[in-house]
Amino acid sequence: MQTVSAHGAKIPALGFGTWPMKGEECARVVSDALKLGYRHVDTAQGYSNEKEVGDGMADAGVARDRIFITTKIHPEQQGEGALQASLEESLRKLRVDQVDLTLIHWPNPKIPVAEAMKALSDAKRRGLTRHIGLSNFTVALLDEAVKAATEPLVTEQIEYHPYIDQSKMLAALGRHGMAVTAYCPLALGRVIGDPVIEAIGKTHHKTVAQVALRWLIQQGNVIAIPKSSKVERLRENMAVFDFVLSDEEMTAMNGLKKRGLRLINEPGWVPKWD
Repeated sequence: MQTVSAHGAKIPALGFGTWPMKGEECARVVSDALKLGYRHVDTAQGYSNEKEVGDGMADAGVARDRIFITTKIHPEQQGEGALQASLEESLRKLRVDQVDLTLIHWPNPKIPVAEAMKALSDAKRRGLTRHIGLSNFTVALLDEAVKAATEPLVTEQIEYHPYIDQSKMLAALGRHGMAVTAYCPLALGRVIGDPVIEAIGKTHHKTVAQVALRWLIQQGNVIAIPKSSKVERLRENMAVFDFVLSDEEMTAMNGLKKRGLRLINEPGWVPKWD
């Protein structure tokens, strides 16, 4: 599996997203994904499925050191002390001694960024997590977080797909040597039927979803975490490392972002997106 490197972390470029799955379905699909060859699983305290993710990992029978596990801290739990305690609870639910990556899920204006970064950095030093990062931070808050953190931030998870222009955030993450983790990489299914992507897919005998994922991963510092509950889609999403988009095809894909489609609305307390 191709990886993306940042500040010592080597993150599988294709992961499996688990939002909004819950219960037995979540456990089953996580197990299916790992058996198919996925080695990066993304969850969060706010998804209320960490236990089921742990169940799925146990059922798959894949060695722990071969799975890259990401979880995210709930906004209300990112204060000093609360963050570490909540992460310890996450470890119990996941049935692991340590996760590979812990992110702050959303910035919380009631808790200073400096305090959250102090707690997150401490969690890394304690060995609760191998690496740390962010999710849904604006450029200004990203800069503030990098300055305050005493341990390196390796990635930020953001909405990123062909229809959204994230050039400002990508440039900021590049300045800090951080990777990009793209959630909603298939625009919640809206790429299906896109004539531009379909035409590219026909050239390579690939589906629209495969082309969209390839476009992200081919950028070099981008990790994609698509979600599906269907085994055939899981298998399809894995098959993106055996073809390469031409420069012209990458340019055509880049042109789709002019549509400006953002699918995830920030909570009311979060600063406006960049």
